[in-house]
Amino acid sequence: MGGVLSAVLGGDAAAAAADGDSAEGSQVKSFHSSPRFQLHFNEIKDSSKLVVIDFSASWCGPCKFIEPHIHAMAESYTDVEFIKLDVDQLPDVAKDFQVQAMPTFVLVKQGKEIDRVVGAKKDELEKKVKQYRA
Repeated sequence: MGGVLSAVLGGDAAAAAADGDSAEGSQVKSFHSSPRFQLHFNEIKDSSKLVVIDFSASWCGPCKFIEPHIHAMAESYTDVEFIKLDVDQLPDVAKDFQVQAMPTFVLVKQGKEIDRVVGAKKDELEKKVKQYRA
């Protein structure tokens, strides 16, 4: 199926298989193309499950600082889906979500933004995750 999606969305089968997968041993999903992210988002938008979208950049110091905490939260809160997007790879998605600073964490339920945290504020983010995951 990855080859079929790859043919439709562009890219090779290996990239299609890797895109949207968690990093080795991680519960955080990464997407590297807008069509693949949109496809996944459309699949989960009717769910009442909390989704935390981490908008970051590879060059962003605060993003690197909070990344281990995001992975730890993903391990602790397995009923919450954590997604990491690089704003340089998916600028259109960042624009759609009106992201203006990194890191920005957008909390989504049923396809709608319910809250956000701007900056590497791990305690504030964890508090909101606990609040909205129920």
